[in-house]
Amino acid sequence: MIKFFFRLIKWSVLLLLLLGLLAWFYPEKFLTVDSGPVTADVLILIGGGGGEHERAARAIELFKLHAAPRVIISGAGDDLINLRLLLAGGVPARVIEIENRSKTTRQNAAFTGQLLRDEKIHSAILVTSWYHARRVEKTFEHSVPDVHFYSRPSYFGFARADWNRDGLNKRMRLEFLKLPGYWLRYGVNPF
Repeated sequence: MIKFFFRLIKWSVLLLLLLGLLAWFYPEKFLTVDSGPVTADVLILIGGGGGEHERAARAIELFKLHAAPRVIISGAGDDLINLRLLLAGGVPARVIEIENRSKTTRQNAAFTGQLLRDEKIHSAILVTSWYHARRVEKTFEHSVPDVHFYSRPSYFGFARADWNRDGLNKRMRLEFLKLPGYWLRYGVNPF
């Protein structure tokens, strides 16, 4: 019985190491969550990302495709930049709402989640970077379980050749630390 137990532990550790290596070398397969073409009550543009403002560009694209009739900008710091980009991209001011208190993904979900509840929103499309998509979706689902969330990330820097540009490689690799951190600290299951 003890040999069986040790063998089970050995194979479990090897399997976890193999999965860890696969995730490390193919992060785009693990970190990216994309719901495909969907419609919802609102788009939620998560602040942050690279220097190319790819998240705002993706939100503009989805708005023009009629994925949602409204946009909520979530995140302090670049909220006014995102607002200017949305307006310049043709999104009318009357359909944009700003949540500008959040400084973390968890706060994005908590503060924006309160807006969603107050406005009785039933579905939302989360717009973020591809490497941030899993944590954003799981955090929002955990924080606001009564709303159905979809993920439609930006694919800026998705090509492996671009990962070293603008520190994307570092931000992407940090997601592997943040996912278990959110699971242990806040109970956000990344799977």
